[in-house]
Amino acid sequence: MLEVIDLIKDYRGFRAVSGISFQVRPGEIVGLLGPNGAGKTTAMRCIAGILRPSSGTILINDHDLLHDQANAKRGLAFVPEVPSLYELLTVEEHLKFIAMCFNSMDEFDRIGDDLLKRYDLYEKRNQFVATLSKGMKQKLAVACALIHRANVLLLDEPLIGIDPRGAHEFKKELSRARDDGSAILISTHLLDTAERFCDRVIILARGHIVAEGTIAELRERANMEGATLEAIFLRLTEEPDVIVQQS
Repeated sequence: MLEVIDLIKDYRGFRAVSGISFQVRPGEIVGLLGPNGAGKTTAMRCIAGILRPSSGTILINDHDLLHDQANAKRGLAFVPEVPSLYELLTVEEHLKFIAMCFNSMDEFDRIGDDLLKRYDLYEKRNQFVATLSKGMKQKLAVACALIHRANVLLLDEPLIGIDPRGAHEFKKELSRARDDGSAILISTHLLDTAERFCDRVIILARGHIVAEGTIAELRERANMEGATLEAIFLRLTEEPDVIVQQS
């Protein structure tokens, strides 16, 4: 499970994330939404351990990320919007390297080959990462996130650059992970995908959570019966001082 408690991140006097708290429970996909500059990527990088929060607590499978980083990160996988890959490794070497980092080599031959085939990387397994297209690099980043069987998945715009077939396979993979009990947090601008795919959504604006809940709960709290997520999003992010969090 992922739990974020009073997370604050300041940059030289500017507060990018302002005391947000939420949970992502096992067997749940939660969408993290917000306009540009809302604090989504900053929050994701803090949760992934890339940025150090100014204050607050992040628990991953009950391990405090700030004070027990090794155990916290053992169950965590993060796919950034722009993957940072080792370009002088081959595709297969890169996947194997990530598996070795997480001590997950016991089933690498089976799981690795399966992931490479599912994401159309098998024929490119001996090519250097530097030769891959942007979409193929994104697919490799996704495969690397799944290779060590993490149960807390953080995904920052994971579908950007992936072709429709790859996106379809990725959604199936996430559905399987959810059914297996993973806690999944996805940051995305694709509101129609979030509406169809996520169990709950969290909407950020100016570093604050302005809404949280299922689509039905957001419609009720925003008094917008039958509205799409896009309509709710536009209304709530135009009025960031109106807090509509799930109680």
